[in-house]
Amino acid sequence: MGELLDGYMATEGATPVRQTVLAAGAPYYTKLAMAGAGGRAPDLAVMHASRVADHVAGGLLDPWDLDLLAELGVTQEQFPERIWEKMVVDGDLVSIALDSHPFVLFYNTEIAEAAGALGEDGQLRPVSTPEDFREMALEMGAHAPSGFGLSWGYLGDGVDQWRMFATYYDQLGGTIELPVGGRMQYQEELVIEAVEWILSLIDGEVGNSGHDAGTAVSEFATGGCGGYLGGVWEIGSFRDAGIPFDMTMIPGVLGRPSAYADSHTFVLPHQSRPDQQRRRAVHAVVAHLLQHSIDWAAAGHIPAYTPVVEDEAYAQLEPQSHYADAIDHLVYDPEAWFTGSGADFHSHFGDEMQNVWMRHIDPLEGWNSFAARINALLQKPTPM
Repeated sequence: MGELLDGYMATEGATPVRQTVLAAGAPYYTKLAMAGAGGRAPDLAVMHASRVADHVAGGLLDPWDLDLLAELGVTQEQFPERIWEKMVVDGDLVSIALDSHPFVLFYNTEIAEAAGALGEDGQLRPVSTPEDFREMALEMGAHAPSGFGLSWGYLGDGVDQWRMFATYYDQLGGTIELPVGGRMQYQEELVIEAVEWILSLIDGEVGNSGHDAGTAVSEFATGGCGGYLGGVWEIGSFRDAGIPFDMTMIPGVLGRPSAYADSHTFVLPHQSRPDQQRRRAVHAVVAHLLQHSIDWAAAGHIPAYTPVVEDEAYAQLEPQSHYADAIDHLVYDPEAWFTGSGADFHSHFGDEMQNVWMRHIDPLEGWNSFAARINALLQKPTPM
């Protein structure tokens, strides 16, 4: 981001931009909310798409000027439909997505090749059934030093547990609704099916049954296993490790293709008396960052600005271009004041479901405990 802003400030007539970097998660969102509530917020802020609607409900964000953005070359048609939907709340454009960062499948190309899992194009062979996926993972495990075809870290990590569950639950067509004052709506049979499928991937045969985030990354980064299920941002870690790897969407073996994700977005924190000249400058900054987000893609995130993704320069990016189709299958958190990145929803899921993954309790018992916690939260008014 620093390099992108330097690039903007090197353009003729650019306004100087000073970054303030804060700790991620709850501390950041608390400070941003307080600044907006006081009407003395920064000119521009970054926020996960999953947290935007809640801040809008609290009057903490100001809308973007569509006409000014169009003047600067940014229009609705330049964003995927699903991402644009997340950018608009109650008819106002309240956030502008820089990217999407999905949960994907990394794979060691040398191990995959030895296992016969690569196609003629050198990429992982498409599989469409649970049986085929499991067979491919077992074959990769047979050629991996650890003996495992897949690695996934979940111990003490509610976020990664939710990413995995949400991906496969959506593949099955599952939905979750969180009505205020009501009860969480979901399809129990699909919940159980998704959970049992995940358990089959950490059975001590396909994958290690007791990894946390760090040990899962380490196992793949040291060339110990065939594949790793995780976020696109791990590209840097694996490149630094020097292992041969590629990436793809998690195969839709349970149904439709799905990619659990969030997006980094730009927002205008509420100001009581905004300076219109500064607001115009902020629009120009964001337009520049979107139009040059090919550099942001180096970190693994998929640019939300479609002209960048459709450019030949992006097609040359590997492995980034190999999972770009995920942008058409994004799955965001269900909306509620307690969901989204850095919120309590994921930690509650991990608290109740970790014992399921460890096989201490059955799937329905863990899920029912999670649902009870969420139903209790639905009875409380939003803090915003």
